[in-house]
Amino acid sequence: MPRSATTSIDSRPVDYWSLAHQPLACLVFLTPLLFIYEAGVIVLGDGQPAAVRNGADYWMRVCLGWAGVTWMPILPAIVLGFLLIRHLNCRHPWTVDGLTLAGMAAESVLFAFVLLAIGRGHEFVFRDALPDSSLTAVMPSAQTANRIIAFIGAGVYEEVLFRLCMLPAVFGFLRLLGASSVVATLTAIVTTSLLFAGAHYIGPAADRFTLFSFTFRTTAGIFFACLFCARGFGIAVGTHAAYDLLVGVLLATPAAA
Repeated sequence: MPRSATTSIDSRPVDYWSLAHQPLACLVFLTPLLFIYEAGVIVLGDGQPAAVRNGADYWMRVCLGWAGVTWMPILPAIVLGFLLIRHLNCRHPWTVDGLTLAGMAAESVLFAFVLLAIGRGHEFVFRDALPDSSLTAVMPSAQTANRIIAFIGAGVYEEVLFRLCMLPAVFGFLRLLGASSVVATLTAIVTTSLLFAGAHYIGPAADRFTLFSFTFRTTAGIFFACLFCARGFGIAVGTHAAYDLLVGVLLATPAAA
């Protein structure tokens, strides 16, 4: 992986592994994905953007609507604004080099292939344990352009909802109850991963529940949560989007998350 000569505010050298975790790098890395998704929703929605929106995106907008906030760009503005505030609070330098962004993209693709290998192993186990009828495809039957936009949206907003919002909230709640840091972290990862998996079977566009898809999505949720904790929000988003595009568009297999 590339290493950067960028220095922190106290003049100590900061390497790539730290830079890729910083809020500003995540913000810059995330912005093109947000732009592509939001533009795609408008263009492909043909006056009905809600029909194209990812489920997590739609649910968060419904909650904002209950609070009286209906301005369409508000959700991406909140996400980017949160990262900007985190950057200001951390007082990191206002620099993001191209090598860092390229490294984040490379990591995302690499981890997407790691999850693909996990999915193949999961499918192999279930092919021996269940009849073929249980191994049903979980990706929507939609035009390729719609699926591309939906998968990018899943990468962004499912990570926003389940990793950026829920995981720290569950962790903080458990810490308030007196749980140790390790117990709180593991419980938060498992809990939010189960919620992540279950959310795919809720709503008008829900998938049909199968043990195969639920257990894989729980495993994928744990994988994304571990990436979020270890490598940061940006790479978790990039990996999720890259994986869904890989299996849902390029390979068109039943293992999309």
